[in-house]
Amino acid sequence: MDATAEDDGSADDLLPLSVHHLGQRALTYDVVGGTSPAAELWLPPDGWRGYEHTVRLGSGTDLWNAASAAVLSWGIKTRSGFTVDPPLEAGRAARQEERYWLVARIGPVRVREPVEIVATLATHDRAALAYGTLEGHPVSGEEAFIVHRDGDGNVGLTLRSLTRAGQGPWRGLFPLILIAQRVYRRRYLRALRRIHEDGCNVRPPRAARTASRSDRPS
Repeated sequence: MDATAEDDGSADDLLPLSVHHLGQRALTYDVVGGTSPAAELWLPPDGWRGYEHTVRLGSGTDLWNAASAAVLSWGIKTRSGFTVDPPLEAGRAARQEERYWLVARIGPVRVREPVEIVATLATHDRAALAYGTLEGHPVSGEEAFIVHRDGDGNVGLTLRSLTRAGQGPWRGLFPLILIAQRVYRRRYLRALRRIHEDGCNVRPPRAARTASRSDRPS
C-alpha cells in the first residue's frame, strides 16, 4: 500500500500501524545518515538537492530543554500540522529504526508519508532527529531537525534535508511538492519559536545518544 491521499479530513480514524505494513517497505535512497546530524559542518552528497538553514531561537536552559524535547519527540512535525501514527507516549523520545506514518493535511486531503528514523542524538549541547523516506513516500531522501546551543546558552535550530523526486505517480508532482516543502519549512521554524513564547513548558523526554546507520560498524 503506497502513500495515499484521502478525502476525509479527520485524523482520528487512522488505521492500526500493522495494517499499513511499514515493516515490508524499503528505504528509497542510498545515502542513509547523509544529513549528518552530529556534525556542525555539513556538505550534502553529490547528486542531491541539499538544504540547510539555521535560526536562533533564544537562550536559556528552559528553552533548551523544551526545544530538544520537541525535536526528539516529533514535536516540530506535530506543531506544524502533521499527525504522527502511531503517536508517542508522553515523555518518550522517538528511537532509531522506528517507523511511522507522517500524515500531512492539505485542505480536506490527507497525504500519508511512510518514514524510518535513521538517527537520533541527545547530548548536553545538541539534540537531533533524522528520518528517511520509505517506499510510497512522495519524495526520496532524508530530513533532520537539529537543536544546538553554544557556551553562552544561545539556542539555535538547524534544518537539513536531502531531496529527490519520488517514485511512481509522485514523480510528476515533484515541482508542486517542492513548493509544499518550502511552506512546511517555514512552519517548522515558527513551531519552535512558539516554544519560547509559550514559556518553555515542555518536559524533556528520556533519550540516549545513538549513531546513524552510516556510523555503525559493519
